[in-house]
Amino acid sequence: MHREQISRIAHTGHPIAAPLDDDAVRRLLEHGVPRDGARVLDLGCGGGEWLLRALAGHPGLRAEGVDVSAGSLERAREAAHARGVRERLVLHHEDARDFAASHAFDLVISVGATHAFGGLPATLAAAREHLAPGGRVLIGDGFWAREPSSEAVEMLGDLGDLPATLDLVVADGWTPVHGHISSRQELDDYEWAWTGSLASWALDHPDDPDSAQALAAASAHRDEWLRVHRDVFGFVCLVLRPTSG
Repeated sequence: MHREQISRIAHTGHPIAAPLDDDAVRRLLEHGVPRDGARVLDLGCGGGEWLLRALAGHPGLRAEGVDVSAGSLERAREAAHARGVRERLVLHHEDARDFAASHAFDLVISVGATHAFGGLPATLAAAREHLAPGGRVLIGDGFWAREPSSEAVEMLGDLGDLPATLDLVVADGWTPVHGHISSRQELDDYEWAWTGSLASWALDHPDDPDSAQALAAASAHRDEWLRVHRDVFGFVCLVLRPTSG
């Protein structure tokens, strides 16, 4: 079972691939979408859930998503058709770092995808390239809520704490105009959904050749979460506007 398949199954019960509840997603989009006729881009869109919700809430909005996973994009197309927004969604199968568009966007989203760009500063630089005058960026990334162990740093990366993360953003020329720090409930709900969906699939498909691997992956992920990073990892989403220009 390859990594993409594991992720797809694990996110069955939590299509927003980040520790956010539905109300938080709604509020972030309310603050991020500047007007109904806006153009929205998601860099690293996966199954397109952010774009699907933005399209459903704004009948005049048009959206584009970029991702390296053909399977995720196909699921996004199917979901867009089922929700009646397919004609307003364009999807690009390519590396988000290489994506070039003929027009700018009023909102650029990248939540939980900074690893694809090599970190938060590089992700913000990529978002800036696509941003229209007066536009906004909705970005989500992890931070250390407490001093991490060396094992946690090795597992999740060399993150800063929350003040350091905001300092980095401001120093890069951005002003936060809205934000959401994931609660303990949201963080735990996400991990239980991830591990539970994968484990349930394995138990429901005992004869599948990938069943044992899926169950082992769910168990390993749960162990890492509970023993290594549950008490130290945080997640923040920010709506940003360029400080000048």
